[in-house]
Amino acid sequence: MEEGTGTTAAEVPEGAAVTAQGAVGDTAPGAGLGDAGLEADGLAGGPAGGLEGSAQQAWEILQAGGPVVAILLFLSVVALAIVLVKLWQFQVARLGDRRTPRRALALYRAGQPAEALAVAAASRNPVAKVLVRAINGRARSELPEAMVREEVVRYGGDLLEALRGWFRPLEVIGSLAPLLGLFGTVLGMISAFQQLEQAGNQVDPSILSGGIWEALLTTAVGLAVAMPVIVLLNWLERRVDRLAHEMDDVVTQVFTEDLSLARPREGTEGRAPRAETAGGERSHSAVDSRTPALVAGR
Repeated sequence: MEEGTGTTAAEVPEGAAVTAQGAVGDTAPGAGLGDAGLEADGLAGGPAGGLEGSAQQAWEILQAGGPVVAILLFLSVVALAIVLVKLWQFQVARLGDRRTPRRALALYRAGQPAEALAVAAASRNPVAKVLVRAINGRARSELPEAMVREEVVRYGGDLLEALRGWFRPLEVIGSLAPLLGLFGTVLGMISAFQQLEQAGNQVDPSILSGGIWEALLTTAVGLAVAMPVIVLLNWLERRVDRLAHEMDDVVTQVFTEDLSLARPREGTEGRAPRAETAGGERSHSAVDSRTPALVAGR
């Protein structure tokens, strides 16, 4: 019995060891595949989970900020829409096309008004449009120059006013957003201290800290809306101001002459101006220089 028991006891560990080895050998690859499968599933569901997490976080921020954050988000959408419309308007108007008006002006000042009109009329740039109006007005000799310039200035002002459209709403949003954020912070602080007062002797620091960060959230959102709006507004205004300056410069050159190319009148080359005294009389040097000629003419 003892021998049989010993034999059985000796055989059982060997079988157990084999079973354990087999179990280890069989389960290790399966476990690795299971981990890889889980990782693959996690990678596959990562973007969706990230979007859901972002949406959930945005909803929590909206709930924590209250109606003030909702108003600020609405203002940000309006500002973005206005900026996109203005960029499209500037692209259609070809504000970046500065060569065409300059080329047309050079042709006009070179004595080729027909070619200048053809070049300027082919562009949608406001400076080119004003240049066409100025050249056509100068071609009508029966119209006074003052009347032509007044009409050209009026037409250019209308074009600039159209480009400046919707700048005031952007300015209002840029100025109002920080004030709305500060207003929401004040309301949040009032609510936090009311909860702290209602707690009485059982004051929980989490109540005050939670109310404070929710209150400061509106200020952060207000600044986040205001800063890009102000930057974009200044950039848009700068482009329009530069266009106005270029328009005024081109129109002025149509009605004036290029003094750098002006030549002195015939018979005046090399002639020195007469030297006169303050009272309008010639100086002694001028009289002395004419004395030999006078003596020779006697």
